Amino acid sequence: MSDVEDVAPTPLHDLRVVEISDRIAGAYCGKLLADAGADVVKVEPAGGDPLRRFTASGSVPRDGADAPLFAYLNAGKRSVTGISDGLLTGADIVIVTGTRAAVTARGLDPKRLLDNSPGLVIVTVSDFGWTGPWAERPASEFTLQADSGLTGFRGDPAGPPISVGGDLGEYQGGVWAAYGALAARRGVSRGGRGAHLDMSMLEAITLMQSGEWLHSQLLKAPHVRRSVEVPSIEPAKDGFVGISMVTGQQWLDFAAMVDCPEFTEVPQLQFQIGRWDYRDWIRERIDPWMRERTVAEIVELGQLFRLPLAALGNGATVREMDHLRERGVYVDNPAGFAQPRPPWLMSVAAPSPIRTAPSVGDSDDEPLWEPRQSTPEATAGRPLAGVRVIDFTAFWAGPSATHSLAAFGAEVIKIESIQRPDGIRYSGGMRKDVDDWWEYGWVFHAMNTNKRSVTLDLQSETGLGLIKTLIAQADVVIENFSPRVMDQFGLDADALLELNPRLVMVRMPAFGLTGPWRDRVGFAPTMEQIAGLAWVTGMPDELPVAPRGACDPLAGTHAAFALMAALEFTERTGRGQLVEVPMVESVLNVTAVQPMEFEMFGSILERRGNKGHHPGEMQDIYRCAGDDSWIAMTVRTEAERDALAALIGGQDDPAPWLATQDAAAVVERLVAAGIPAAVVISPSVVIDNPQLVHRGFFEPLTHPSTGPGLYPCPPFARLDGMDAWLHRPPPRLGQHNSEVLTELCGQTEADLERLAAEGVIGTRPKGL
Repeated sequence: MSDVEDVAPTPLHDLRVVEISDRIAGAYCGKLLADAGADVVKVEPAGGDPLRRFTASGSVPRDGADAPLFAYLNAGKRSVTGISDGLLTGADIVIVTGTRAAVTARGLDPKRLLDNSPGLVIVTVSDFGWTGPWAERPASEFTLQADSGLTGFRGDPAGPPISVGGDLGEYQGGVWAAYGALAARRGVSRGGRGAHLDMSMLEAITLMQSGEWLHSQLLKAPHVRRSVEVPSIEPAKDGFVGISMVTGQQWLDFAAMVDCPEFTEVPQLQFQIGRWDYRDWIRERIDPWMRERTVAEIVELGQLFRLPLAALGNGATVREMDHLRERGVYVDNPAGFAQPRPPWLMSVAAPSPIRTAPSVGDSDDEPLWEPRQSTPEATAGRPLAGVRVIDFTAFWAGPSATHSLAAFGAEVIKIESIQRPDGIRYSGGMRKDVDDWWEYGWVFHAMNTNKRSVTLDLQSETGLGLIKTLIAQADVVIENFSPRVMDQFGLDADALLELNPRLVMVRMPAFGLTGPWRDRVGFAPTMEQIAGLAWVTGMPDELPVAPRGACDPLAGTHAAFALMAALEFTERTGRGQLVEVPMVESVLNVTAVQPMEFEMFGSILERRGNKGHHPGEMQDIYRCAGDDSWIAMTVRTEAERDALAALIGGQDDPAPWLATQDAAAVVERLVAAGIPAAVVISPSVVIDNPQLVHRGFFEPLTHPSTGPGLYPCPPFARLDGMDAWLHRPPPRLGQHNSEVLTELCGQTEADLERLAAEGVIGTRPKGL
């Protein structure tokens, strides 16, 4: 060990990783593992990874230096320019990007690798996965967003649909690959065989839309239409204010803040989905109030009302925010710029120090690794079987983290109370024709499969005693309340680690456990606004557009990754610890290119509509024949430009030709010519995508209240020996009280009757 590791060991010390990647997703996966202490060997061509030359602003680094994004993604890795059997057989994890045909052409065969190294974990990252009718189909993140439905519900219907800027899907794919690798690795460390995880970027991106097909089914709602939040990002006296309201109470508080009592008189306005039809009426009333006040004044006033309001950040401003400065979020990269630190903090372990990125082939002549000696048992089963998780999370980000754990086999016990159920059970609308309307929340359904639900009133001495009994038997506790909540219950990390020294306690506060913004209210749209993602989403001369919560699952997957890294540390050392994963820092890691390129080149990335920030590409959303019919298309190479020119008869602008074409038919002509293209669809109809259907991404389950439905899975093909990812529908409130409290807490039927009579447990929200 180095001196640094003697002081603060890394969670993934001695983990060996080979990264063979030509895209951000693979590089970010390798970065996450390297930051956590893995030895990552990057395989690149003799001419270097193309990302060495990529800048989002089109600026050229001085003196032939690597681009800042490359230096950020590859700090601390080693580089080789060839793939040897010794390199692969000495590894624990291999990450490789490409379709089956592309990877096979490089001489890589996962089956052969697993035959030679039975303990190896191989993660392949491709646009559509290695199986199915679209497996070799050309794509870009831009077209994948359209295929997933993520683009189709964003933007004013008077204009085109709007994609999310900033390569968000690439980063989400990267963190999913890193999480999947560590989850499968845990199975190996427990004596199981290695695995090939076949990951689909389309599936990872589909997990960033909020299960709108379930919304249509559960609430008997029409397919969601394109819109923007109202209010959302609004002009103030000296800039833009980001507004994000999730609950009905927040809407009432907002009405009081802006002195518009008439907002409380229209029932539809309590739900975001009902405000769109009133958008002009709402904006006419709030606009004078907003323009009379500065951004700082409005944000400060919002805190008094406990509202998630934020100043809009961009590459020039985000590093100067006082909270981020005080917490030391930005740290120096040896290449000469500041970058966000890894988006997790551990109380015992620490990330690797930020080192230089490798030069091409700098380790070609170095000895790498000796082969691992392993004799895995031929055991089948889920990699996280035996891991018990006490899950206090609510809304979307936290439950998405435990959703991934439960799918990989962890036993997840979801803790709610009848006094305060998970708010996402009834955010966004409710059924009025059923008695148990709180059981119909579509985001709750999407993110809570495979879990058991227990209700406990933690403000009662009895409920607190029972939760401590559960925690004493757990491997993980995870929560995403504001920081003061767990402390008020006496369930802070010090207390829980004294109760259970091997416990991994994961906390997911919006802004962290310290700092000026510690107690601010914040949701995913708030983070998207602060971190710059909203700044680069939207049309050039119009207001920025909210990415719409896609960073909830992004934060959840980062938390799941950090949790797995901490479990690896516990397995090696026997020590539990606190793991802090602030949502804002996850998003800042994804938007890191913005402040880096501002610092290095003075360039502020601006909104470019659907044209993106990849110099040399032709990309846009084009109207086709028919009512509100659109396609997304990306043209990246000369070959693709030539193919497009041949299709449209040599015209310079494809828009007039595309306007005469049927969207579905022309997409098939484009992809047959090797051009990435996709029909822009409503997220409600993504369940009809033939590739997702073939891969079984949506699995059928029957809920006792709502009946049969289709539920999303992790973005990997099923592992060997696994029939399905999902085996249990999302739980009804308190459905497993008897099962869990008798099995793990020794309660009798008489005890349960007394607890129910006292309101400590129950199956119906209090007061209903």
